[in-house]
Parts: sequence; structure tokens; C-alpha cells
Amino acid sequence: MRAKKVAIVTAASRGIGAGCARELATRDYAVSLMARSPDILNLANELGGIATQGSIANPQDLQRLVETTLARFGRIDAVVNSFGDPPRPDLLSISDEMWQANFEMLFLSVVRIARLVTEPMRQAGGGAIVNISASDSHEPALGTPFSGTLRAAMEGFTKLYARRYRSDKIRMISVAPFFVADSMEELEGWNVPTDLMFGRPATYAEFAKTVAFLLSDDAKFVTGTTLKVDEAYSAAI
Repeated sequence: MRAKKVAIVTAASRGIGAGCARELATRDYAVSLMARSPDILNLANELGGIATQGSIANPQDLQRLVETTLARFGRIDAVVNSFGDPPRPDLLSISDEMWQANFEMLFLSVVRIARLVTEPMRQAGGGAIVNISASDSHEPALGTPFSGTLRAAMEGFTKLYARRYRSDKIRMISVAPFFVADSMEELEGWNVPTDLMFGRPATYAEFAKTVAFLLSDDAKFVTGTTLKVDEAYSAAI
């Protein structure tokens, strides 16, 4: 009997991460989940997976996540690098400490987990990593300074990694959504356009189907790029 594929999902206690975890579990992945919230333990139990409580900005926590996953399942086939939403301060009010903290979260966490999972993926014959970016990563906006800088850097790393490891059949893709939420009430206080295609944002479950596709063999020639899932909100070419 063929072993289940194994997927790591970070920031998985709620939102996009939880949506991806649920979708991958329905597609018969064994899931290894990580988040700071203790809620991650309940979700992992619900999905028949395992959980590591910790922070993606902490390299020791990432090491523990990967080691625990390999000890339990013996392989890693997929990673979804999901993140909490970064703060939105005024540009020059951002302290060095805040820049560093968000650099650790949005960029270095992707580099660090890639270091940890690449060899297990290579030994398994390949794998795929999807990084959750944002629609404004190519068009910096003053309201979201970390997306226009640090997520842009993350997408540059995505392309470099994909070129370096394509001969090992390991893919890396970034996916950049606009608004994702299960209700308009979740977005209260956000500057949501009034002309959304369906009059509402994509739900977490809907968005997760795109991520699951990118991890699947149906997307085996897709690597080193950023897929916009943003209703043509981004105008950059």
C-alpha cells in the first residue's frame, strides 16, 4: 500500500493556514501543523495529524517541527508556509526591531524551513513548497509596508530556490491572494473594495484549493513563480 503524502502547514491554527490544513487532509495527506496558539493541538487531533506549538520566527521551533514530522511519518512531500498578518505601521515609524521581527517571520522562516526539508524531499524523489504571499508584493503600498518589501524578497528567493532544485524535482511557488475571509464581518475595519467579483472575498476553503493544486502533480511544471489569486487587483506585469 502506497504511503500517504505528508504536508507541513505553518500558522495553521486559523485563517489561510487552517484552511489549507483541512483541504490537504481531505486529499489524504498526513498533516503536520504548527502555530503558536494551543488551538493547533485541537485542529491536528481533528484532522488525524500532529502538531508542534511554536513560532516560525524561531529556528529551534522549525527544527523541532521538521524532526517531529520525520520521526512520525518518515517523509515530507509538501510544505505550506503560511503567516499571520503583519502589522501596518506608518513607514518611518517602523523600528529596527520591528523590521527584524517581520524579516524573521516573512523571509527567514522560508529560507530556514527550506534548509530543513530539502534533503528529505530529495531523498523522497521530490516535493513542493508553497509560500503564502500577498497581492501587493509587486506593487508596494504605503498601507502594507512589509508586503511590498519583505514578501517581495521572499518571492525572489522562491525563484532562486526553484532554479537551484528543479533537477531534484523540488518545486517552490508563491501564491498571492487579495482578501481571504469566511465573511465580510471578518474584514471590518479593512479597506475592502466594493467591486469584488462575487460580492465577497474568497473563503479559506476556496483559496486552499488553489494551494492544494499547486502542491499536486497536476502542477508539476509550475515552479519559481508567483500566482496571483486577486481578482486582477494587481496591475503589475
